[in-house]
Amino acid sequence: MSIKNETSRITRRNFVGLVSAAGIGAASAAVFGAAANPDREVIHGIPVVASSAPGGATNPGHDDHMASGAATPVADGSTVDEMDAMHEAGIKSFPAPTEGLGGQPLEHEMDGDVKVFRLTCDPVKWEYAPGQYADGYAYNGVIPGPEIRVTEEDKVRVHVTNNLPESTAVHWHGLIIPNNMDGVPFITQPPIKPGAEFVYEFQLRAGNTGSNMYHSHHNAAEQVTKGLLGAFIIEPKDPKKYGEFDREYTIILNDGPIGGFTLNGKSFPATQPVTAKKGEKVFIRYMNEGLMIHPMHLHGMPQLVVAQDGWVLPQPYYCDTLNIAPGQRFDVIVDATEVGAWAFHCHILSHAESAHGMFGMVTVFIVEE
Repeated sequence: MSIKNETSRITRRNFVGLVSAAGIGAASAAVFGAAANPDREVIHGIPVVASSAPGGATNPGHDDHMASGAATPVADGSTVDEMDAMHEAGIKSFPAPTEGLGGQPLEHEMDGDVKVFRLTCDPVKWEYAPGQYADGYAYNGVIPGPEIRVTEEDKVRVHVTNNLPESTAVHWHGLIIPNNMDGVPFITQPPIKPGAEFVYEFQLRAGNTGSNMYHSHHNAAEQVTKGLLGAFIIEPKDPKKYGEFDREYTIILNDGPIGGFTLNGKSFPATQPVTAKKGEKVFIRYMNEGLMIHPMHLHGMPQLVVAQDGWVLPQPYYCDTLNIAPGQRFDVIVDATEVGAWAFHCHILSHAESAHGMFGMVTVFIVEE
């Protein structure tokens, strides 16, 4: 069974039990609440180790040092206690609610045997972190755009309407399709002018499956990083082609004017957690729509890399940090063997953490009993 982008039901009681079992008994101070999407119930806090000294956490054997250094300026001119408080506040607020949730499945109509989808390209104000907005471009008003999910060899038609102040086009990244449908202005088609519509239609090839993308290919360094991007998932006819799993998540990496560094259009603490029950297998699709390389690192459990750019690897391999270049897609399976809340982030640390705490490309992988 696959659970698409769904978090498990986590209550205060069972979460405290979870972190207590992991040796983080002081986590009962975590705060819980509803996410921005009312159909999902997720955590609004993760374990924070309580301090045994006023104003900040201490390490055994270092009480005297911390007490004497608490008022000493450190990075960014903050004191030790001020820095610790900023880090703690961000962790406690995770996952912070924000307006807008991208990457949800796009409904389609049927025209005979053709699956028909509709996309609009719209200017938006996108809240990428609590109270922080950026001017973006979005498919159907959300960043990432809605997920298009079809099956191998399907016939597909996509109506694209341009409501932007500039021309655009849609490229189907990773798809083997007719040349005139590839979506590159002045090479395969005219640009889609403001107020105009273009219709893409193609039949998917046998064997062309897996994790693919769609995005702008006109003024792309600006339009894509401002939000014109989305997942195009092609289910194989063989449901076991990529291995068996219980839950599925897509994580789109981006960098640029929308939040600087984001996972699925959000910056920590507004990112969504990945959750599983102990013993489950979790299928994660990585897609890099940014301008930079992002090595994604999961604490506590290895990642089994099973596919690259939609193609099954003849020899899967394990890693804990997976380097993902712009345009690349990787599929991994994680065996959720270790109970607890595990950090999950880009390991270019300037994309994930500063003196003010965690930000950007950070989330949490939560395993419950």
